[in-house]
Amino acid sequence: MNQDRQFKSITTPDGMAPQRLDKYLSGLPELDLSRSHIQKLIDNGLVLVDGEAVSKSHELHGGETVKLTTLPPAPINLTPEDIPLDIVYEDEFLAVVNKPAGLVVHPAPGNPEHTLVNALLYHLGHLSSATVDHRPGIIHRLDKGTSGLLVVAKSDPVARRLRDMFAERQVVKIYHGICCGHMPEEDGTIDLPVGRSIKDRKKMAVTNVHSREAVTHYHVAERFRVNDLVEIRLETGRTHQIRVHFAHIHRPILGDPDYGGRAKWVIGIDPTQRRLANQLLDLISRQALHASRLEFEHPETGEMISVTGEMPDDMKQLLVFLRESGS
Repeated sequence: MNQDRQFKSITTPDGMAPQRLDKYLSGLPELDLSRSHIQKLIDNGLVLVDGEAVSKSHELHGGETVKLTTLPPAPINLTPEDIPLDIVYEDEFLAVVNKPAGLVVHPAPGNPEHTLVNALLYHLGHLSSATVDHRPGIIHRLDKGTSGLLVVAKSDPVARRLRDMFAERQVVKIYHGICCGHMPEEDGTIDLPVGRSIKDRKKMAVTNVHSREAVTHYHVAERFRVNDLVEIRLETGRTHQIRVHFAHIHRPILGDPDYGGRAKWVIGIDPTQRRLANQLLDLISRQALHASRLEFEHPETGEMISVTGEMPDDMKQLLVFLRESGS
């Protein structure tokens, strides 16, 4: 059994807000472990802070070295599921799907089924295996609450080439989003590093601590009374990049439950516009963000592929309402 154990070492970021050990570790996506699982490890002496066994309520302040000894998670049985999919492009090498909002991309210990991967296995029959565990065919991801286009690989060589193309920024990724408030310019670039938030490990933030370059280009496509429809081109592809960048400049994506696009936005605007703002939020329960276009060179044929994904009904209804509400 010992040879199956996994050993992980984590250094907490300097300057982080004080946080319980079990809560901090359960919020780390690289661990992907539930809080109850973390607590069991701590209770069994399998988590050390600066070499000492501590309680699950031990408070971290930053700069500590946390070492975990754990076992690999139980394998997830990837079962094909007949979940409706909008496949907008397909050939023998790859496919592009228009993912609906609310659909998780791949299985995880806390979400082992009813994902895009389960649907792909049913509709496509086979996917590449040269990806991380439980993510056959998956090259890139969208948040659960973001709709839009994802490219999927059917073979290992195609998966490797597509991953290289994304890493080398050879894929054009266009989104459409509705932001809260008005963008300062018709066209602009947000060039700010993004990393894990030191205040909430389940979120990302603009930070210089353990961060990576993140570049977002935008163009205002249409202006409304208290919102803009923005066309967004990602130069990089960091986790939550668009949502974090727009929230940082105080223009969060409308409806975003995690980055200030709901009640927090309404409280901060002109009281005469709050009724309209609440009407907008009644029309959408997630962030108004859609991955609308992908352009890339086909890794096998060399043909240029340009695919557009239709905007979902909730965002269409929002735009109708905004246009009827006047500018």
